[in-house]
Formats: sequence, structure tokens, C-alpha cells
Amino acid sequence: MRRIAPILLEWYAREGRDLPWRRTRDPYRIWLSEVILQQTRVAQGMDYYLRFTQRWPEIGALAAATEDEVLKLWQGLGYYSRARNLHAAARTVAERYGGEFPKTYAEVRALPGVGDYTAAAICSAAYGLPCAVLDGNVYRVLSRLFDVELPIDTTAGRKAFAELAQTQLDPAQPGRYNQAIMDFGALQCTPSQPRCDDCPLAERCMARAAGTTAERPVKQGRPKVSDRWFNYLHITCGQRTLLVRREGRDIWQGLYEFPLIETERAADLLELTALPRFRELLGEEEWRLIRSVEMPRHQLSHRTIHATIHRIETPRLTPAAEALAAETATLADRAVPRLLERYLIKYQR
Repeated sequence: MRRIAPILLEWYAREGRDLPWRRTRDPYRIWLSEVILQQTRVAQGMDYYLRFTQRWPEIGALAAATEDEVLKLWQGLGYYSRARNLHAAARTVAERYGGEFPKTYAEVRALPGVGDYTAAAICSAAYGLPCAVLDGNVYRVLSRLFDVELPIDTTAGRKAFAELAQTQLDPAQPGRYNQAIMDFGALQCTPSQPRCDDCPLAERCMARAAGTTAERPVKQGRPKVSDRWFNYLHITCGQRTLLVRREGRDIWQGLYEFPLIETERAADLLELTALPRFRELLGEEEWRLIRSVEMPRHQLSHRTIHATIHRIETPRLTPAAEALAAETATLADRAVPRLLERYLIKYQR
């Protein structure tokens, strides 16, 4: 099997993107960039990378931060489990390795939130270890070049692609090769309208020869997207606002939000007033509705959130509400879901 590394490296020297985490071999900064860029475009992730490295220039500083501080700086990036795992991994490095980032693939792979791809990316770029990466771009490039029909979202497919990726790796410069093939997928061999006419690998591309480029890579199927209806109660009393920190294993864990009543379908305020949670928070007080805001649909990977936010003022708080009251001025320091951030930007006064 002819390896593609020399051609990709030559292409990368001309076309590769100049990114700050590619100018360092500091494993902390490489790891940080990889975590941020999971499910995030480079253009959006760049600002977050710069903010994080300015606020916490080394891993010990990140480990010493509170989870709320990390989530607040992460706000707007979504997939907040990445931020929680980032913080947990930093603390693991501080406690188990004395603040020195581990240097073996097995140790890096064992850190919270670090999977096969991230471990390979860190170890190849920071330490020069011969570990091939597999992300969406690499799957696409390899599936087209070798016209692979195996679905990439199956155990057999992942195993086959991992073996194929390793055969193509340049062991002399694995970090640079990994960056080259990822950039090649992002810039040249794109999901739609790939630049086949000026592709340096066009003559070797088996999918192009077979006319199957648009069908690669193959996926077995995506999970069904479910609908959820969120009814938020934005309750204020004087200079205080009711806030709840999301717990459990649901979406937005660790973020703050207004008291929530989730229903199985769209519900108006009159229906909500009859529910126990509403009565618990507002009781028989003479509360006043300021406005009801129906937010645009908020799309997550497997869920569509239909949210309505009811802005309510009350002269007194019930005991249950008192337990949730926070100074309104502190709201800006709390990490909230992007949906509520958009609401606050437009309606907070």
C-alpha cells in the first residue's frame, strides 16, 4: 500500500493553517486546543483558546480554578462536559503528576475526557510519539482515498480505520503528519464540494475513480432527535433573582438557570400556575407577569429545546423561593446555557 504522507506533508507546507497551538510543543496548550476544538470550528474556538491561555497560562493555574470559573469562561461553546472534564483532568495532573503533564499514551489516555483521538493528537504533537489520529476529517479523507464502505460509527469500522490510519502515518514527524491530514480534510477534501480538480491525491483516490465520493464516509445511522419543552420562571424580588444550578447527568450540568418546569408539550402560563412547582415558588403572593418570551428553537445534538421564559416579579418570597434567591448583580458572573444567555442579552434590565 503506497503511503500518502509525503504528498500530504508537501501540501501542508503550502496550504496548512498557522494556528497558535501548532507553534508549541507544550502538551498543556495542545491538549487545551484539542478539547476546545471538539465539536467546535477553529474560527469560534480561537477566541476561547486565547482567553483560557491568558487566564490560566499553565495547567496548575487551571487546576486551582473553581469549576464555576471554568464554566463561565467556557460559556457559549456548548457541550459543557468538555469543560468539566478539562478541569477534572487538570486537577488529576496537579495531584497525581505534580503538575507535569504525563508523557505516555496510556497515562494521557487515562485523563478525564481524553479519548483515543485526543491522546494521539497530544502525544504525536508534544512528544513525537507515532500515534495516528482519527477525527471526522481523517475518516473522510481515508474513506474516500481507499473507498471504504465500512460505516465509521461501528466497532468494526472504527477498528479498521484505526489500522488504516496507522499504516499511513509518517513515524518521523507524526505530529506534523496528523495536522496535515486533518487540515487536508478541513480545507481540501471537504464534506460537500471537495476540491477534487486540484487535489494532489486525485489520481490515487479510489472513491473518485468509482464515483462514490459523495457517499463516503458511510454512517450506520444517527440517533433520533427528541423534543423537550422548557418553561422557565424568571422570578425577581427586589434586587434578587431565583437561580438553580443544574445537577445530575442531564444537559448543561453545572450551569445556572431560572427555576424550570419541563412539560411533555407546549404549555401556557395558566397551565403552569396549577402545577405544584409553580405554587411552591410563588404561593399565594400577588406576583406580576412582566412578559412571556418564546425563544427560538435551541438545537442540541440529539434534542430540540422549545423554551418559554416567563418574567415574573413578586413582592415577597416563599420559603422554597428564598432558598434559591441570589443577588441579581451576581448573575453576570454565573455560567448559564447559551439559550438563557441570549435571553439575558436581549431582555435583562
